[in-house]
Amino acid sequence: MRTLLPYLALYKRHKWMLSLGVVLAIITLLASIGLLTLSGWFLSASAVVGFAGAYTFNYMLPAAGVRGAAITRTAGRYFERLVSHDATFRVLQHLRVFTFSKLLPLSPAGLARFRQGELLNRVVADVDTLDHLYLRVLSPLVGAFVVILVVTFGLTFLDVTLALTLGGIMLLTLFALPPLFYRAGKPVGENLTQLRGQYRQQLTSWLQGQAELSLTGASDRYREQMENTELSWHDAQRRQSELTALSQAMMLLIGGIAVVVMLWMAAGGVGGNSQPGALIALFVFCALAAFEAMAPVTGAFQHLGQVIASAARITELTGQTPEVTFAQSDARPLSEVALTLNGVTFAYPQQPQAALRDVSLTVAAGEHVAILGRTGCGKSTLLQLLTRAWDPQQGEILFNDRPLTAINETALRASVSVVSQRVHLFSATLRDNLLLAAPDAADDALTAVLERTGLEKLLEDGGLNSWLGEGGRQLSGGELRRLAIARALLHDAPMMLLDEPTEGLDAGTESQILDLLAEVTRGKTVLMVTHRLRGLSRFDQIIVMDNGQIIEHGNHAELLSRQGRYYQFKQRL
Repeated sequence: MRTLLPYLALYKRHKWMLSLGVVLAIITLLASIGLLTLSGWFLSASAVVGFAGAYTFNYMLPAAGVRGAAITRTAGRYFERLVSHDATFRVLQHLRVFTFSKLLPLSPAGLARFRQGELLNRVVADVDTLDHLYLRVLSPLVGAFVVILVVTFGLTFLDVTLALTLGGIMLLTLFALPPLFYRAGKPVGENLTQLRGQYRQQLTSWLQGQAELSLTGASDRYREQMENTELSWHDAQRRQSELTALSQAMMLLIGGIAVVVMLWMAAGGVGGNSQPGALIALFVFCALAAFEAMAPVTGAFQHLGQVIASAARITELTGQTPEVTFAQSDARPLSEVALTLNGVTFAYPQQPQAALRDVSLTVAAGEHVAILGRTGCGKSTLLQLLTRAWDPQQGEILFNDRPLTAINETALRASVSVVSQRVHLFSATLRDNLLLAAPDAADDALTAVLERTGLEKLLEDGGLNSWLGEGGRQLSGGELRRLAIARALLHDAPMMLLDEPTEGLDAGTESQILDLLAEVTRGKTVLMVTHRLRGLSRFDQIIVMDNGQIIEHGNHAELLSRQGRYYQFKQRL
């Protein structure tokens, strides 16, 4: 239960709306009980009066009560659903923001051990499961408890013994059945949560890796594994449905026993009247209606197992301590960036070999530096250290002779633009994807940067409202790279980090992008990771890395004259 405490705290932000939802639920339940109770008494009283041959009977007041209860029940149910679901969705909105705000400082170190499908399932499905906490657990239990007290108190005006008997049976049911079915349903709920996450993770992996699975002949085997997980998931759902059916059957049984007890006791007299007449029907129908209103109570705690399991999975993700913490210093961005690395050594967690070893480098403000080397030599790792995705275990990184660890996160993000090897686009408009880099940019500025990067063709159909779709699937590789550069230009930071900006492009497109970069990055400090040798003569410095170390350093002419590794690379062209 302690797992739920951080998430219950989020409910305080909407306590009035949630409380109003509970009040409306109570009013609706009381109106339902009053409608059935009053209707049963009214019909019975009318029959008794007719049988007795009486000539006077005030049917206007109970008839008006029946209509009033029916209207109250209908209106109450509508507004209760409206208020409760609106408040729950707002809580889930804040929960998603809370979860995402906890995830951001963890990336990438704290998230590396989770696969993409697992992360997606926890952030989406597990967060959605927490809406059961209010709608299916808290609200039904609080509503049932208040209804029991109100019904018992109201019936005491007619007969104290009957009222206390009915109230005692209802209270005993409320305190006994939910814990019983919580214990029975907890393992099932936890299993459901685990299997759901496992299946969705396997499904995501299968969808992303269909080409590789088909090529290696593993598609059928993986599909069979996925189907076995699905069958186990269905089996867990079946067991939960059986528990739900059993809880409803027990509630019907206890309700039937309560009705028989009320009928037997009321037949002996109500409130000292040995001829109770229609009051017998009143107590019987009140017992029927009360237990019908309590029907969701037994199933409430079945969902608690799923809620606790989902909360534990989210806490496991968000409760980690970030590997990197930022200083609370001046948040103003840097106007220019001069870079210094002194003896930087870094190894990824649980990796025996260091990715970078004793790397030292000096880059003046405005210089352009190319970083070459084989795959896995530490080029991309170096860029990640400059954005503080990780911190080195040894050595220091300086921006303008100031330790990188002393720079505020807002200032660092505003001072560095990154064009990653993989361009991330959202299923949204062209404008939305550009505004990620500059939220306050006007449409004219967005159009200008697209024209500057040679993407004016994207404006032909719908302009900035053109829909890119998931991942920008209709865009070519060159257009994706240009769009990433356009976002970097909108960000307009004094340092630009480029990770393989021409990877996978043909020679013509590569030349165009390199010319574009040379033009748009004038005056900026640029570090470009690449293993392509085209256009490197225009860079101020060229660094050759191998096995996590800088083995050559100089400009194009100097490195060729040394006839070292860079010279060997050029000879292979």
